[in-house]
Amino acid sequence: QVQLVESGGGLVQAGGSLRLSCTTSRSILNFNRMDWYRQAPAKQRELVAGITSSGITNYAESVKGRFTISRDNTKNTVYLQMNNLKPEDTAVYYCNARTSAFPPYDYWGQGTQVTVSS
Repeated sequence: QVQLVESGGGLVQAGGSLRLSCTTSRSILNFNRMDWYRQAPAKQRELVAGITSSGITNYAESVKGRFTISRDNTKNTVYLQMNNLKPEDTAVYYCNARTSAFPPYDYWGQGTQVTVSS
């Protein structure tokens, strides 16, 4: 069973920064892609940012230019650097890992709360 452990959430004022980390219990190279999702109260979970095994990244329009996703294969960790945070970024952030096997399988972390005060 693969475990994803997220950390780095917290309370920050608008304009501030946080860095989220997601560490896998299995080599990160086993995963085709790693993504960060978020879910705000009464809203659907949405994709925030993703990175493939080859390092290709993608971002939601709402976070482009403010968030950066990266990965450290030696530490089996994916990061989400969040700058210029806004109150609308408040949500529980989840890490997702998709296997490279077929059919692919998704693993999820437990989530970490990010709260941005105005």
